[in-house]
Amino acid sequence: MFENLLYQNAASLIGDDIAAGRLPQALLFAGPAMSGKLTAALETARVLSCSGSPKGLWQCTCPSCLKHKSLVSPDLLLAGSRDCTLEIAAAAKTLKTAAQNNASYITAARYLFVRSVRKLTARFNQVLWEGDEKVSKIAAITSVIDEHLEEADPLRPLQELSDLEKTLETLTAQCLKLESSFMYDSIPVSQIRKASSWARLTAAEGKRVLIFEHADRMQDSVKNALLKILEEPPADAFFILTAERKNAVLPTILSRVRTYTFNERTAERQKEAVQRIFHEECCDSLAAYLNGFLPASAEEIEKEAFAFTASLQHGDVPDIEALVKRLKNFEPRIMLSIFFDGVLKAVSQTQKTANSENDAQNAQHFAQGSRSEAAQLTYRKRISDAVQRSYEDIRVYNQSPVSALESLAYAFLEEAFSLAS
Repeated sequence: MFENLLYQNAASLIGDDIAAGRLPQALLFAGPAMSGKLTAALETARVLSCSGSPKGLWQCTCPSCLKHKSLVSPDLLLAGSRDCTLEIAAAAKTLKTAAQNNASYITAARYLFVRSVRKLTARFNQVLWEGDEKVSKIAAITSVIDEHLEEADPLRPLQELSDLEKTLETLTAQCLKLESSFMYDSIPVSQIRKASSWARLTAAEGKRVLIFEHADRMQDSVKNALLKILEEPPADAFFILTAERKNAVLPTILSRVRTYTFNERTAERQKEAVQRIFHEECCDSLAAYLNGFLPASAEEIEKEAFAFTASLQHGDVPDIEALVKRLKNFEPRIMLSIFFDGVLKAVSQTQKTANSENDAQNAQHFAQGSRSEAAQLTYRKRISDAVQRSYEDIRVYNQSPVSALESLAYAFLEEAFSLAS
């Protein structure tokens, strides 16, 4: 039970509560990114429906466990924003390497890849998207993914290497298209209501489990809709929420869940996790390993962000179309977060530098040290708001990166002029 959750005390606590029959229907897994919260949630769902003996072993072959391990159980619903494509790319590399070397871990590599893909496609379950105007476009992509994913199923014979490589390439491209085009930043409230109706249906096997990731990022209307379900949960349904910031979860929701805390793993343990999961001897963190599959490195993205900011601070608008092209249209979208974090970091560093220098040349800079601290705080707040709007314009309202960055550039120039006047 929970053999695939590494170095988290929460694993034994959850397992003990399941074994003792004292697991509540509403749980919160709280902790930093990449600490295993989703892995724990998926494993909890599997164990709750396991009909094997002893209950919950990862190697269990009961019908329910086989479906849960491949993430095709009809009693599991997964919702919430997540950047999945880097994990998919990493899992594809692991499977390809295992097939090339006829490695002993080939079956584990196949499960790793299949699960990484279905962590994405499960968020586009028709239960959640029924009636949405985008559903036909989403279905066109997910049907292609499902068709090709059958070839990677661990219960089927492995393809020849050349065919497998083509399958992995197609699936990786289609998953990137699905995530970049349709992944939301916050769960739509309509999906909470549809999930509530689904939860009241009778489970096919065991228990119905609903997993909502990033409960700390939910909009107020979504939090309130979720609260209504948690106040009177259906008898055979379990609700698992995840959050990086427990204090950002609605207090009334916190009062209705049992919290299990996940901790940041040490660099040594994260390095071991990379080795055990992806069979790679590198990197001191899972994040660093996965970021290695970006089309541009995190350092390159941040460098572009600093150059973009520096141009605007000097009153020049950079070639935004060329910037977006260099950064591959910000696909996968995690590149947006890295870029905008870099912009805010550049603004902060510029103002610190300006405040520490008093020479005449620096006095001509828009962020010059002679400006009042209050004016600079207001400037940083407005720039931060502008960055957040640009991010939401892309992630929430599907605006093109070029258009969003052009709006951000003009917001920069307006604020710079205001600060200098």
